[in-house]
Amino acid sequence: MADRAEVRVPDIGDFDAVEVIEILVQPGDQVAPEDPLITLESDKATMDVPAPFAGTVESLAVTVGDQVSKGDLILLLTGVNLQTAGQAPSSDEPAAQPAPLEPATSEFRVVVPDLGDFADVDVIEVLVGVGDAVEVEQGLITLETDKATMDVPAPKAGTITALLVGVGDKVSAGDGVVTLKTMTEGSVAAQLEQPPSPAEAAVAPPPAPAAPPAPMSPGAAVFTEPAALPAIDEAGFSKAHASPSVRKLARELGVDLPRVRGSGVKGRITAADVKAFVKSVLQGDVAVGGGLPALPSVDFAKFGPVEIQPLSRIQKISGPRLHASWVNLPHVTQHDEADVTELEATRQALKNKAVERGIKLTPLAFVVRACALTLQEFPQFKSSLSADGQSLVFKDYCHIGFAADTPNGLVVPVIRDADKKDIYELAHDLGSLSTAARDGQLKPGDMQGGVFTISSLGGIGGTAFTPIINAPEVAILGVSKMKTSPVYLDGAFVPRLILPLSLSYDHRVIDGAAGVRFTTHLAHTLADVDRLIEAIP
Repeated sequence: MADRAEVRVPDIGDFDAVEVIEILVQPGDQVAPEDPLITLESDKATMDVPAPFAGTVESLAVTVGDQVSKGDLILLLTGVNLQTAGQAPSSDEPAAQPAPLEPATSEFRVVVPDLGDFADVDVIEVLVGVGDAVEVEQGLITLETDKATMDVPAPKAGTITALLVGVGDKVSAGDGVVTLKTMTEGSVAAQLEQPPSPAEAAVAPPPAPAAPPAPMSPGAAVFTEPAALPAIDEAGFSKAHASPSVRKLARELGVDLPRVRGSGVKGRITAADVKAFVKSVLQGDVAVGGGLPALPSVDFAKFGPVEIQPLSRIQKISGPRLHASWVNLPHVTQHDEADVTELEATRQALKNKAVERGIKLTPLAFVVRACALTLQEFPQFKSSLSADGQSLVFKDYCHIGFAADTPNGLVVPVIRDADKKDIYELAHDLGSLSTAARDGQLKPGDMQGGVFTISSLGGIGGTAFTPIINAPEVAILGVSKMKTSPVYLDGAFVPRLILPLSLSYDHRVIDGAAGVRFTTHLAHTLADVDRLIEAIP
């Protein structure tokens, strides 16, 4: 029989005038038994009020901020089978014959629901015994923490077949409470009604197949052990300020609650906050990884005069990208040295010839040329990890980027087809792209498509550093200032010009042995001047 039914606040223990902090349904919504309707918060606990039976929400009687107590009206449901729900039909409708019942063949293990930040909670009372018939939401055991007392309710009507805990035991979320044999439809009260006559029984339709158990809210016990979920920070999750229904949603989606910023009352995390976090992750706005502690906020003006200058546009763009690369990519940096004595002597000899062609021949041109040749031997260093992390994307082109210092910050122009250009062509591209970068004239295409990046600080100084990979690339070369060092050759120490190299690589793609082989090959290539200055066929 379909009719309208009132849903009221159930027994909530020793609490009174509890605040409604969230409305989880709206008029027109379909709800199943145990679906959460509203969330209440006292000074000791947060709890959901579940739907006692299925139906359609007709109207709401409460709003966020209201204070309610046991028996207060929450909402009206329509489309409710009142006999199945255990309520009497309205007086203006004839009573329908009771529906046929199915044998009670389903037995489930009821477990302790999510208790928030509580564990090893004392069982202070067992409210049922073996053989007892229980109704939906009837208390099974009573738990007590140092802050609150709570009942674990029956998620469905049935008969107790075994007790799994006793008074004095300590339990946590997921521990067994009782085993419960349930009817597939109807309540225990329906079982006590007068059975149909033999004639009615003869024409009664055969029982329908058993329906699967309705999904439970975190505020009520569930039938089976919790499913495996993505790894989360359990300590932080248990302390997060969120209602049981939000905790359930977060676990289903694999969301680590400490990483979600709450927008509710007192910073409480709402379902909308969890969904927004997932959307941000899918859009790449949030790095997926372990939660990071927030940095402290400091009022520097308390210690003396300060001046606030806004970040440049380039800093605002590059900062989050560098942070994402550092957090998501396991960086390893291999330091090495190259003997560039002959290289620098050759460069000095070719400088005037280059000037005649309007080109400034810098050491970086030789480094780009050496990297292009080395990348041909180690194509893995110019690959990228696929979006699903299950394969490598190898590129048949060799576009090399270089970090250019500008008044507004670092940018990375890209030299196209660096492997197909000789020293003079590479020097020309370096000069023209650097000028465009300093003048703010780079086009978007000038900074896209790179497979490998070089960051040269040789003109400034330094001995070594750890460059951050320019994702989705998997490696970047750092070049420091050349220095003259004594090197033992042919039985004597001789002065040689040494170039420090710092190669950072993504350890998911490149291992340490490959990193050393790359820098060793690069050092040998930088020492082979004839190969660096040979013409490109």
